Amino acid sequence: MSALKRPDSSSPKTTGFLRSFSTALEGVVHTLKSERNMRIHFAFAFVVLIAGVYLKFTRLEFIVLCFSVSFVLVAEMFNTAIEYIVDLVNDEYHPLAKIAKDIAAGAVFVSTVNAVITGYLLFVKRIDLFTGGAIFKLKQSSWNATLIVLLLVIGFVLLIKLILKEKHLLRGGMPSGHTAVAFCVWIMITLITENPLVCVLVLLLAVLIARSRVVNRVHSILEVIAGALLGALVALLAYQLLI
Repeated sequence: MSALKRPDSSSPKTTGFLRSFSTALEGVVHTLKSERNMRIHFAFAFVVLIAGVYLKFTRLEFIVLCFSVSFVLVAEMFNTAIEYIVDLVNDEYHPLAKIAKDIAAGAVFVSTVNAVITGYLLFVKRIDLFTGGAIFKLKQSSWNATLIVLLLVIGFVLLIKLILKEKHLLRGGMPSGHTAVAFCVWIMITLITENPLVCVLVLLLAVLIARSRVVNRVHSILEVIAGALLGALVALLAYQLLI
């Protein structure tokens, strides 16, 4: 009899879906932690998507950009999975094992070339190399600025956790991502709205979110404070640049 146990068929379907979702996220997180190339691809993807928002891509252009970026990341993950499988099956050198790894690496190369060409075609007409200072011209749109600031906060949180080699990127660790986003939203609303009551209420909600992270023992007080400072400071600095 197999030592592996089958999942309980009587468990709710929602539980199975959440388990599958959690497993998928663990795969993404493991690849980010263990593969340097994946971290590089992810960093470039993050910057390119923010640049797309900066330049106010059309819906179709942004869809094409997202597909190109996702294609590279998926290819890198398949490449990593194939390397693990080959090493598991045969831990000694074999010509066929080398060919399998080379083909997987070639798939990553093809997807990267595709992304570079696509990015060039999308960005070249929006880049002005001959006039007026900055290459990228900021589009003065409130939703653009808000989206960029939120992406920056999330990106900084993930980057810090990767640098500190936290075990879980999405739960626990330094700094608190939920708190960072909550205080970032508070700063954004404070800068946009002229209603002090709204500002106070949003601040109260941000504090309650931070408190819940400590009460539920997901984060320490220091991690929550760090998250609050990170979210607030990034929002303030970003708005100084974007508006």
